[in-house]
Amino acid sequence: MRAIPLMLRCCARRQLALIALLLAINTPVAAEVFQIADIRVEGLQRIAPGTVFNYLPVQVGDTVGDGVTGGIIRSLYQTGFFDDVRVEREGNVLVLWVRERPAIASIDITGNRDIDTEALTAALSDIGLKEGRVFDRSVLDRIEQELERQYFSRGKYGVLIQSTVSPLERNRVAVRIEITEGLTARIKQITIIGNEAFPEKELLKRFELGSTRWTSFYSKNDQYSKQKLAGDLESLRSFYLDRGFIRFEITSTQVSISANKKEIYITVVVDEGAPYRISDIKLAGEPSIPAEELFPLIHLKRGDFFSRRATTESAERISNLLGDRGYAFANVNTIPEIDEEAREVSVTFFVDPGQRVYVRRVNMKGNTRTRDEVLRREMRQLESAWFSAELVRKSRERLQRLGYFEDVTIETPAVPGSADQVDVDVTVTEKPAGNLSAGIGYSQSQGILFNASVTQNNFLGTGKRVSFGLNTSEATQLYQIAYTNPFYTVDGISRGFNVSYRETDFDELIGADYSTDVGVLGMNFGLPISETSRAGLGVRYQYTNFIAGDSSELAQQFVEDNGNVFNDFVLSASYTNDSRDTAIFPTEGSLRIARADLTVPGSDLQYYKLTYQEQLYIPLTSRFVVSLSGDLGYGEGYGQTDSLPFFENFYAGGPRSVRGFVANSLGPRETDDDDPVGGNFRMAGSIELFAPAPGGPQLSKTLRLGAFLDFGNVWQTNDSDLIEPTGFDIGDLRYSAGVSATWLSPIGALSISLAAPLNEEEGDETQVFQFGFGQTF
Repeated sequence: MRAIPLMLRCCARRQLALIALLLAINTPVAAEVFQIADIRVEGLQRIAPGTVFNYLPVQVGDTVGDGVTGGIIRSLYQTGFFDDVRVEREGNVLVLWVRERPAIASIDITGNRDIDTEALTAALSDIGLKEGRVFDRSVLDRIEQELERQYFSRGKYGVLIQSTVSPLERNRVAVRIEITEGLTARIKQITIIGNEAFPEKELLKRFELGSTRWTSFYSKNDQYSKQKLAGDLESLRSFYLDRGFIRFEITSTQVSISANKKEIYITVVVDEGAPYRISDIKLAGEPSIPAEELFPLIHLKRGDFFSRRATTESAERISNLLGDRGYAFANVNTIPEIDEEAREVSVTFFVDPGQRVYVRRVNMKGNTRTRDEVLRREMRQLESAWFSAELVRKSRERLQRLGYFEDVTIETPAVPGSADQVDVDVTVTEKPAGNLSAGIGYSQSQGILFNASVTQNNFLGTGKRVSFGLNTSEATQLYQIAYTNPFYTVDGISRGFNVSYRETDFDELIGADYSTDVGVLGMNFGLPISETSRAGLGVRYQYTNFIAGDSSELAQQFVEDNGNVFNDFVLSASYTNDSRDTAIFPTEGSLRIARADLTVPGSDLQYYKLTYQEQLYIPLTSRFVVSLSGDLGYGEGYGQTDSLPFFENFYAGGPRSVRGFVANSLGPRETDDDDPVGGNFRMAGSIELFAPAPGGPQLSKTLRLGAFLDFGNVWQTNDSDLIEPTGFDIGDLRYSAGVSATWLSPIGALSISLAAPLNEEEGDETQVFQFGFGQTF
């Protein structure tokens, strides 16, 4: 009976010993702390050991234990250079075993049509995916997600992006990104829920987005964009707020896509609220300007529906007036007081003009070549005068119109330590002082054109213009020298000189058998009338050698009556008003030019010519501009000259007047050989709708599309047996319609038109396709 407990005790002792042994085996033994005598890095291929040492938190001589080795591993992993890091010890030498991440040897992107490869490569480089850098798979994953987001924002929800990483020798990889863009999802329907005051059709007119229509290929209105939708929702909100719906809200917006990812449905839920009318309009604060001057700037009326836009614009007008009166830091706040029961709003304009400010100094910067006086004479804001925001704006516009500078910026910092003074700092970036150019072009009316010019718009930094140029074609050869001083006097009166020689072969130009050689020596003056208008007065000596061919009875009769060499003195007067926003592809403003030329009594030929041209640009939307242009010209002889010399006649037809007809072919003709001779009276005009080319703002700066209606003709008002028809008849106007394109290419301007004459008659010369290439001097 006692043997059994003894056996049990022996078994228990053996079990306890086994457990103790297992615990001893599985219990970690603390590493021995040691002092580093040396550090060795194993496994490096491209990375220099010095680079690793820079990231280590220890160095030779430091003591290493368990708490330090973990920090070493973390530091090396955080560099992003390694896939694996191990720390070992050989004696007192710290050994670091590393496995480098591969380097990117090449990046290949295919299938991207909607996003430019160059822009995409630059974006990848910014994120960290670039040839020569260490490859990080997480970066590639983020790039795939960002690319998907970019394509989703462009309406391409079926986009598929696949990345392939191929290993190469020397621990390198080749990255290939294949993009399958798929089709752009089109907006099938936009639905507005909750509108009661206005029909859905009226509200959707405010949206840039919409379902597919026949103009969608150009406007892209059916391609969904998150940014465009946000803009449309803001337009919808403004529409209601401008009609009194102060409590209007967009409660939700849902965008859903069909199962095939080709159709998008947009649902907008609104809460209109009720319209509020204006009960009272008040001014508060300290305006410093009589209320009688401020109230006309407030375009609100009691009893009308409240309008956020009209309220904001009224506040801006008050602020601008205060700024023009010297209150540079004026602040105008609108405070609406809403009566919910009466549904009325009392609008208070709280005016805080601040202290009146005057200009201490006008400082010029950046004009390394242009003299200070050239800039200062264009300044409308003067030193020691009250500050005026309008005069500062006009000063900047005048400096930009000089054409000497790539950029003009004006800042008005406050003078330190003074509450009523500012400085006007003008900073300019100068263009090259001179311009040497040569070009070749082609015109259907004049053939091959060659032009060359040397122009110094800002001669020696004085603002004076000097130019030498020539222009040759099959029909015309022109040689010209010109000089202009825009500030001949301190009042801005300009003076210029012009010497030119022109040979014109009318046989090449219009098919008529005669030619002229004309030399000109002239002087002109210009007088500024306003910021946009200018008057001109000039006098010139004009030598004309008229050469009549054998086949032109009209030319021979003219030589018999008047001779063929003429010395004339011509007086000219002009008026120009140019309020266009820019000379190239204007979008608003107008250009009006009136001119009169008169040969003085005693000249060999005595005649006068009157011309008037006007171009008016009206913006219809942010993209479309309508242009209205008109051109009138009349000339007549006086004294011993019976009529306007026919080689001074006006012409019509071609790209510069009535497109669709051969250049200079409209109007009267010689009775013997049917050659066009022009007329002493011209009437022409055009209505044209312009639109920027699709493809983004950069392309729209150099390419413009248009649809036009042209009209015009010339008449000979004096009777002649050698010309027919004679006399004026408004029914002789010719009309044409078509489309046009103008491209400002790097080597010259290219203009193209396709026009269809609408009322051509027998004998008219038509030309549907017309173009011109190159720039004339």
